[in-house]
Amino acid sequence: MSDKVVALRELLVALVTGTFGNVSARAREGVLISPTGAELGRLQAREIPLVDLGGELIEGDLEPSSEIALHLAIYRRYGAGAVVHTHAPMSTAVACVLDELPCVHYLMVDLGGTVPVAPYRTFGTQALADAASSAIEGHTAVLMSNHGTLAYGGDLATAAARTRLLEWASTLYWRAAGIGTPRTLTAAQQRDAVSEIEGRCYGTTHRLGGGP
Repeated sequence: MSDKVVALRELLVALVTGTFGNVSARAREGVLISPTGAELGRLQAREIPLVDLGGELIEGDLEPSSEIALHLAIYRRYGAGAVVHTHAPMSTAVACVLDELPCVHYLMVDLGGTVPVAPYRTFGTQALADAASSAIEGHTAVLMSNHGTLAYGGDLATAAARTRLLEWASTLYWRAAGIGTPRTLTAAQQRDAVSEIEGRCYGTTHRLGGGP
């Protein structure tokens, strides 16, 4: 588990400003989750709490994130391997205005195409966990109205990459909307993009001819 703790700590420092966000990952019989109110850059491995899927503390010296219910809802409902929640500025701005972020670029198919915006609920509550976990169905990321972002994946790297992609897509939409009305991809165009990405192993390094 030590490697996963180190990776979790590095992600916290890279993706989360101050205490504005939280990260978690499956480990052993439970979930490692960033502690509440901690100075992330100074965290020690032993301080990162390990909880079970019911939220009970298994190991750790600090209290789990106040958004533990939000994370655990995604693990229980979708079998995630890692979850990232941030207050990334452009994504959060979009979540203050739109009902959904349109699919304005083919890379957004990794997020499920359009990204839904869950209705506002008070932070740290089961109501927020329920709203976000329902809204994200069929997607791998969700915006939370007047709050921030959530993305999940099979591992930490994937969840982090989707978080970065969501912030990039939000920035792209904002810039395009400043010029005019952004064109969006149809469902058929999104399906075609998925087929090409899967067929080409897009985003991975591979040899010509498909050899090992």
